[in-house]
Amino acid sequence: MLGDVIAAVVGRNIDRRDGEGGTIGALAGVAAWRVARRVVPAAIVLGGAALGARYLARKLRETSATA
Repeated sequence: MLGDVIAAVVGRNIDRRDGEGGTIGALAGVAAWRVARRVVPAAIVLGGAALGARYLARKLRETSATA
């Protein structure tokens, strides 16, 4: 909840720089925060899995080449 408030304030301040309202920016800030809160951990897990798969494939290739 605190993250939503901070995102709304940041979005509102960015949107107010053009001299108009800040409601759209506040809503965009909260939406971006909520999406990022779910997507970033998933991207980290998927990236780690991809790196692990690449490492294992390389190790298996090296092992079969030397045998």
